[in-house]
Amino acid sequence: MQRTEEIAAKALNAVDNDRYKLALLVAKRAEALAEGATPLITLSNPKMKFTDIALREIAAGKVVLEALIESNR
Repeated sequence: MQRTEEIAAKALNAVDNDRYKLALLVAKRAEALAEGATPLITLSNPKMKFTDIALREIAAGKVVLEALIESNR
């Protein structure tokens, strides 16, 4: 299991080290998960918070900001 700092660093690299974009992406994906979206990763703990799932998905390259922007239009 990876440490949270390692996951956050990978996710930050996925958005070109832009913390604002990362925060926006985590918020939008966590909102989608809360509304019933299926997680794109295998959950190690079924009681994970939506923000943790979203951060792990971004770090794994499963979610990108452009896809969320397009889906909201």
